[in-house]
Amino acid sequence: MASRLRSTVGCILSDHVAPPASANTTETLAWSGPFVSCADTPIATVGEGITRQVLGHVPDLMVVRVDFAKGATGTLHQHPHRQVSYVNAGRFLVTIGADERTLSAGDCFVAIADVPHNVLALDAGTLIDVFTPARADFLRDSI
Repeated sequence: MASRLRSTVGCILSDHVAPPASANTTETLAWSGPFVSCADTPIATVGEGITRQVLGHVPDLMVVRVDFAKGATGTLHQHPHRQVSYVNAGRFLVTIGADERTLSAGDCFVAIADVPHNVLALDAGTLIDVFTPARADFLRDSI
């Protein structure tokens, strides 16, 4: 039976059948549902000139849009999640461990678990980040 659900980040989801058996809807990492409307999904300011929008997610996978103003820096950090980031727009100076490279729209980078990484927006731009498993901290920050 179809039902209307609200995701853990607060956006209204379209009518759909129950979540997959692997999704536990009583936990913070409950799935986002099969369709997510960006217009209905909260955008959080997470740093000077940086906003983050959590899009689709299930407990073991998450997609996030991160917009950067020119000159904004994603601070050097590391986490146990694996991350692939696609440069949707702009140019970024990306540091992963001891390696550094300038990436442009259409490029991507991979940050394996627990390796320090950061970005500097050389132009205003957007990254599409994919994490596995999902970032529970991002979901808590988006409520």
